[in-house]
Amino acid sequence: MITMPLNKWIPNFRSPLVIAGPCSAESEEQVLATAHDIAKLEGVKVFRAGVWKPRTRPGTFEGVGEKALPWLAKVKEQYGMLTSVEVATPKHVEDSLKHGIDIMWIGARTTVNPFAVSELAEALRGTGVPVMVKNPINADLGLWIGALERMSRMGISKLAAIHRGFSIHEKSQYRNAPIWKIPIELKSRYPELPVICDASHISGRRDLIEKVSQKAMDLDMEGLMIETHIDPSVALSDAAQQVTPKVLGEILANLDYKVPYSTDSGFENELESLRARIDRTDHELLELLHGRMKIVEKIADAKIKSNITAFQVTRMKEMMDERVNVGEKFGLSKEYVMELLRVIHEYSVKRQTDLMDRAHVEKSEGKEK
Repeated sequence: MITMPLNKWIPNFRSPLVIAGPCSAESEEQVLATAHDIAKLEGVKVFRAGVWKPRTRPGTFEGVGEKALPWLAKVKEQYGMLTSVEVATPKHVEDSLKHGIDIMWIGARTTVNPFAVSELAEALRGTGVPVMVKNPINADLGLWIGALERMSRMGISKLAAIHRGFSIHEKSQYRNAPIWKIPIELKSRYPELPVICDASHISGRRDLIEKVSQKAMDLDMEGLMIETHIDPSVALSDAAQQVTPKVLGEILANLDYKVPYSTDSGFENELESLRARIDRTDHELLELLHGRMKIVEKIADAKIKSNITAFQVTRMKEMMDERVNVGEKFGLSKEYVMELLRVIHEYSVKRQTDLMDRAHVEKSEGKEK
């Protein structure tokens, strides 16, 4: 995946990139009033607005459509900000290009459909327009990467990912669970790919936006998307997660912006020493895991001889409960211990079943002879 850094497609770029504007463009007055106040804030380079709104149920406000695009053109003309909208069909792309939209993003509901993404990639090919791809609704990193790759293969190098959280069944304080490990994994695989955090859609509530935004900055994400409305109380969509331009300014002023590297030699020396200890500890862990897997193989041999299943629910529960209790004594959270043990146990069971499959094949081949 070949991508350009943000400073190659955002004029006078200064990290982090801040994208702000209403969830929906509702009227020309609302759009221009919001843009007027946002333009006063230092560092906000891109004005966003929903023009076509993919809603869960019919009958709700689904945007005003193409007639909002000239309003965004006025935003660019009057306030000098770049403009950005969500596109879900090739016709949306065509209309947006006609009205000079600078940046387009692919929404979560579209990202889940490879056919729709391919059609959009074809429509965007050769336009030179930057494209941002939101993560799919469900926690599927492969699907997210696939959508980004479809864009990249069409020659779109001004490409970014938007982390907007994931839909989960468990109750959460967030509208969409952030599951930070997924964007972290994306950044690990593609360090050159800019990742922007849609703090509004993760939060679902304006009082959580600053907390989510700070977390994104702590994880070295390149930008923030924050829905901003001149009067959120009368917003026609997602009113609870929008902030006023004044509150947006307060959020941005309160953020603690960190840097990925330090020029302090003392700090760097201390960090290198601590990292060396981490490296040694990791090697010890890997050696222990290797020894554990050897024991797993002996357990598998014993189960094969006694015709016992590879997985026992009772044993799994007892092990988890006991390990969680031990972990908590060391100050490790229940979630951390359980997630770690689930992975270890999953691969232990897989190793046992692989050995059982091999034993079954060998037994069958012996009978045939």
